[in-house]
Amino acid sequence: EVQLVESGGGLVQPGGSLRLSCAASGFTFDDFAMTWVRQAPGKGLEWVSTISRNGRMTTYAESMKGRFTISRDNAKNTLYLQMNSLKSEDTAVYYCVRGLGPKSYDLRGQGTQVTVSS
Repeated sequence: EVQLVESGGGLVQPGGSLRLSCAASGFTFDDFAMTWVRQAPGKGLEWVSTISRNGRMTTYAESMKGRFTISRDNAKNTLYLQMNSLKSEDTAVYYCVRGLGPKSYDLRGQGTQVTVSS
């Protein structure tokens, strides 16, 4: 079965850190660029970060630069998002998608909730 399964979300205090994972299966993982997107309550999908097929190129939304790090382990078919210095406005459901962004993907996981609150 072709699928993406996210994990690692939770409740964290402002300034804290979380590491999200996305396990891919059913397809050749390193054939695809991968992206993290998020959706805050009442809002649309927001692009977070994209990584190239071999992991050498990464891009970030401006508000995530310097705080978030995207990476991938193609041997483990897994995508990661290390999130540091979390803020309340980072509260959202985080999804990994197969593709380049919130309007250019063909597969999405079920999402993992990240809540930043004291």
